Amino acid sequence: MSIQAINVRNQFKGKVKEIIRGDVVSEIDVETPWGIVTSVITTRSVDSLELKVGSEVVALVKSTEVSLAKL
Repeated sequence: MSIQAINVRNQFKGKVKEIIRGDVVSEIDVETPWGIVTSVITTRSVDSLELKVGSEVVALVKSTEVSLAKL
């Protein structure tokens, strides 16, 4: 999978530092050169993206929402 284009301007490349799994949603801490960005996404998405500590991701920030794309 590769991202060709996206309209979100606030993008932070980093690595997953910590995953706090819940039954429905999980908290993902991403270490970036500018600090930690935290995303709350469904646990199903964590499994589907196969996110693990050390995974390279891009945190896409729009307003109060933080989305993740696995690299």
